Amino acid sequence: MAGRFIEVEGLGKQYESAAPDTPPALDAVTLAIDQGEFVAVMGPSGSGKSTFMNVIGLLDAPTAGAYRLEGQDVAGLTTDEAAHVRNRVFGFVFQGFNLLKRISAAENVALPMVYAGLGGAERRRRAIELLDQVGLAKYADSQPNRLSGGQQQRVAIARALANRPRLILADEPTGNLDTATSDEIMTLFTQLNRDTGVTILLVTHENDIANYAKRLIRFKDGHVVHDGPVVHEAHA
Repeated sequence: MAGRFIEVEGLGKQYESAAPDTPPALDAVTLAIDQGEFVAVMGPSGSGKSTFMNVIGLLDAPTAGAYRLEGQDVAGLTTDEAAHVRNRVFGFVFQGFNLLKRISAAENVALPMVYAGLGGAERRRRAIELLDQVGLAKYADSQPNRLSGGQQQRVAIARALANRPRLILADEPTGNLDTATSDEIMTLFTQLNRDTGVTILLVTHENDIANYAKRLIRFKDGHVVHDGPVVHEAHA
């Protein structure tokens, strides 16, 4: 491990509501994640797991507590600075793939590089390299609607890797996939974590998906109720 990557202390998130007794989405969450960890986040609907993911990814702001990313308090970031961190430090993978259907797989992968200022030839070269990394180089010029769900998610993972992120935030990345394809995607995440050292924070509601991680954080009613190593089981 290369050291402390994420630290949150007393983290809270209260959404505005007409009901005065609405409980907070996050309540006094304190934990740390080291660089290179593979962490699964679980909990029932409304437990706070997705809110936690959004706060970590700078997609939402906490209403209480502190969040330090690589030692920096992110509360002081301007909107532009936060956007820069999101583009340079994080890679996002979502359940719905979020690919643009009218452009090729390679062009989808290259999109984050546009905001990073890379030239067209370099974007294309790196996009092909990333698609090869996820086993899809031969589909570089195919549009997403010509690919299977599992292939589309691989394209989304390649896109998440475009700017060499140090943290991948994956929110239910296998939610739309069958069991065999889910296993393929999770094996890919495992290889990326092992071979590149990228930190992975994965939200899931499925125990067999969480089983691929090394650490499990479980939320309930905005609180962390479990934080410890995953007890690995054999995959069917």
